[in-house]
Amino acid sequence: MELKEAPTAETAMLIRRPVAEVFEAIVDPAVTTKFWFTHSSGRLDEGKPVEWEWRMYGVSTRVEVSEIVPNEKIVMRWSDPPTTVVWSFTEMPDDATFLEVRNFGFAGSSDEQVRQAVESTGGFSLVLAGAKAWLEQGLTLGLIGDRHPKGIK
Repeated sequence: MELKEAPTAETAMLIRRPVAEVFEAIVDPAVTTKFWFTHSSGRLDEGKPVEWEWRMYGVSTRVEVSEIVPNEKIVMRWSDPPTTVVWSFTEMPDDATFLEVRNFGFAGSSDEQVRQAVESTGGFSLVLAGAKAWLEQGLTLGLIGDRHPKGIK
């Protein structure tokens, strides 16, 4: 099979919180650790690399932000080999935010790129669902940690 265009992971979620609050939940690790990674070396900030950790899995990744437009967009590179992630925040009526995530630039064969895009779509869907639960209801669902429980391959 030959790809006609490079695969892109895409997902989105309406979060019923003001855009500034949703944006802050992604850049501030004190909030993000409630629904995604377990530890961070700092806030997301343009040009300042940070390290994110998922200690339950014993993995980490370097994150480099190339662009931040407050309450509108975050562009970052992460993973190894690096891929690009674009977070887009759209202010909606009634103090809600539509949060979209696009991840692209996968490496490897066509099959490997497609597999990575599918896995990334699933992962970011869990992140957005966890963010929604935390921001709207104050619930920590543990979605990321429960995705790959010990003893399951």
